[in-house]
Amino acid sequence: MSPDHPPGLDLDRLRGLLDRERPGLVQGPLTGRLIEGGRSNLTYTVSDGASRWVVRRPPLGHVLATAHDMKREHRVISALHPTSVPVPEPLVLCEDEDVLGAPFYVMEFVEGTPYRTADQLAPLGPARTRDAVLGLVDTLVELHAVDPAGVGLADFGRPEGFLDRQLRRWGKQLDASRNRELAGIDELHATLGRRLPTSSAPTVIHGDYRLDNVLIGDDDRIKAILDWEMSTLGDPLTDLGLLVMYSLPLGMPDSPVSTTAEAPGHPDPAELVERYAARSGRDASQVSWYTAFAWFKLAVILEGIHYRYTLGQTVGHGFDRIGDLVPVFIQHGLTTLQEG
Repeated sequence: MSPDHPPGLDLDRLRGLLDRERPGLVQGPLTGRLIEGGRSNLTYTVSDGASRWVVRRPPLGHVLATAHDMKREHRVISALHPTSVPVPEPLVLCEDEDVLGAPFYVMEFVEGTPYRTADQLAPLGPARTRDAVLGLVDTLVELHAVDPAGVGLADFGRPEGFLDRQLRRWGKQLDASRNRELAGIDELHATLGRRLPTSSAPTVIHGDYRLDNVLIGDDDRIKAILDWEMSTLGDPLTDLGLLVMYSLPLGMPDSPVSTTAEAPGHPDPAELVERYAARSGRDASQVSWYTAFAWFKLAVILEGIHYRYTLGQTVGHGFDRIGDLVPVFIQHGLTTLQEG
């Protein structure tokens, strides 16, 4: 396929759907482009030459249904769009798999930059980098302050027993993609289970909250939170633990997955935790457990991507090195529990 007709995106069928569901939205022939960087659900930009939109769909092949539910992702951004939480406006949800081969949805295109690496952040300078990362914490506090029932999400998840269920769910996800020995991952899973904390009051959680999954505007403010595929109702400190994990250096130069921790001006994890606790009023004293859980969850996600790569079912670059990261994430998780 040409670059304007990427795999998994039939532009003629998409145009037909948009003309039926949103008459007059599209003014000319569509072109499409896969946005690089996505390691799970696929994200495309689509344009008619005058306007741009974004299409989200599951990966091509080996779909773990619970991790690639387009209807849930569309529902949560639809509920949050009227609030102060910055999310793109959802336009169309399509559950008819005859259109693109899988359910998908279309949303507005938001201008902004997703900063994925310390090198990308560096040109901002220390002061602007610091403001952007602290803004990430403040926006998370804002998300966790939303009343789920007030936005129609009272039944979006089952908060009771959330952490125990999460551990079991990610254990099953691992089993679904397990095709090699991974030293220490069963020990990490078991130790997390033995040290399960008591959850604070449930909130809407993002499930994959990091600088990579928000768009930062020219004013260094967050314009949109993206990639809601892991969202649910549950323990808000799981989002904080993931944010802390991504604020720690991986210690792997040229890694296909990286943190922004080494950018000049990046606040250290302790400051992020303190700011979150002060602004949210939540007890964050057990954040080390949540950080170790984040290392475990990411190890499982990366192993799933590695599994799809071995089957030839990935689109994009960098997948050949994903498998090497998994043992590193496992070891970080074990070390975090020992130090906590």
